[in-house]
Amino acid sequence: MRRMPITDAFFLLAESRRTPMHVGGLNLFTLPKDVDDTTFLANLSKILRYDGELRRPFHEKLKLGPLGLAGNIFWEEEDEIDMDYHIRHSALPKPGRYRELFALVSRLHSTLLDRSRPLWEMHLIEGLPNRQFATYFKAHHCAVDGVGSMHLMSSMYSTNARSKVKISPFSREAYELYKKQLAASRIPRATPKESEVRAVTELLRQQLGGTVNVARALRETAEVWLGRNKTMAVPFHKVPRSAVSTQITGARRFVAQSWPFARVRAVGKAFDGTLNDAVMAMCAGALRRHLQEQRDLPKISLKAMAPVSLRAAGDVDSANAVGMVIADLATNVRDPAKRFRAIKASMDASKTQLQQMTPGEIQVYTGITQAPLLLGQLTGMSSRFPAFSTVISNVPGPREKRYWNGARLEGMYPVSIPMDGAAVNFTLVSNFENLDFGIVACRKSVPQVQRMIDYMEESLVELEDAAGLRRRGGRARGPLQRLEATETGAGGKQKKAGATRRKKKAPAVPQLKARSGARSPAQPKRATAGKAAGSKTSNK
Repeated sequence: MRRMPITDAFFLLAESRRTPMHVGGLNLFTLPKDVDDTTFLANLSKILRYDGELRRPFHEKLKLGPLGLAGNIFWEEEDEIDMDYHIRHSALPKPGRYRELFALVSRLHSTLLDRSRPLWEMHLIEGLPNRQFATYFKAHHCAVDGVGSMHLMSSMYSTNARSKVKISPFSREAYELYKKQLAASRIPRATPKESEVRAVTELLRQQLGGTVNVARALRETAEVWLGRNKTMAVPFHKVPRSAVSTQITGARRFVAQSWPFARVRAVGKAFDGTLNDAVMAMCAGALRRHLQEQRDLPKISLKAMAPVSLRAAGDVDSANAVGMVIADLATNVRDPAKRFRAIKASMDASKTQLQQMTPGEIQVYTGITQAPLLLGQLTGMSSRFPAFSTVISNVPGPREKRYWNGARLEGMYPVSIPMDGAAVNFTLVSNFENLDFGIVACRKSVPQVQRMIDYMEESLVELEDAAGLRRRGGRARGPLQRLEATETGAGGKQKKAGATRRKKKAPAVPQLKARSGARSPAQPKRATAGKAAGSKTSNK
């Protein structure tokens, strides 16, 4: 048995039927040419159902002491793993659109994992058109974080379309092979000079006073509460109540979309910011538009929690190695350029604070500042006193085209965790030339989450306009079409979200062929949105 760290146990303690604490991912593939669909998928299913030695934590289950979750929590090996339970083969109902795929993932992500078994599942999903299939994987956050999931997925894939992998990614053999590949890909270390050794020794002496750094960070947090630091954001400070800061139910809605990496990065560079700043600004604009449509945009800006990976290079063993920063989304600022700069300033202030601490110190500081969040989740008070308004997480992914036994990997869409007080979660993965976004929300609190895809595109276009990146008749570089964002209207008839706007044809991102018309971002905003903006926002 091995003891579970308290940072991992947090996700067990905070879990309830309304707030499942597992993370997941939807991966989309195109079958190789000249293969039989049924035979190919059956072979993949057989590989996944490998019944040999598994790598941790996939062969481990929870072991509680006499005090249950209030005491020590351990991982113990499961003697008899039922792989037919953990590996499931499903087919979508006709017509097998992305809409049906998203509906299936929404249901699968709503259910709790069985704590009497190892805490993970993998679903192989067929029935999509254009010779596509998908996998949906989920695991409890106490066992795997986003970067850990990415390591697992990477061990399945190859950059060579002709490469064949006959071992399960959950096997010990695949784990050892992947670690060797990571070690071989690292740049060999040069022998350090004596002066460099002395410098490192001095640095280690400085880090022995780690409590000083944590105390300094806590003083900076106190200055925010006292009004002396108006740039940096911290948990619980001036977090407004809104339609996305509610008590959630256990049902989920999930949608996904890809944007060109270069297009989003160009926006960040145009404002002297980073790719992550541009992502935050996209999501901020989408949330502003969503709340305007709901006539519920607060005068105080929404805040976002952004996880920061503390995982060392090559570390594939840690369950969770993350810190957290809070960013001001400036949703009360109408001008997109000013909003971007406010977001960037907030992120820069938080990053400057973290740069003064070691990864271990960051975890201590995060644990202290986020401790009230656990109390709020346990008492049901998080919706009344939210620590933040949403979660926006950026997980590094592969920068080369990947294949799974010849099947081309088209998209990697994260499926993460909404919680009380933060009813919608934006998580993205960089995948080859795209940024793949997965948006998951409480079904009741954000019933039309598919519209977030439109709002994010409109937000990106606004930023491009403000940066002067839209030329040649106003066409955006790297135009986007939606995956699938239809909704059911009265009488059971389908209508397209935003159908009141004129449609504008645009070439699709290659792997994502839209089946519903994209709302044109160039069209004027609806009068209802403008009316709401004028009555409930402060226009800086």
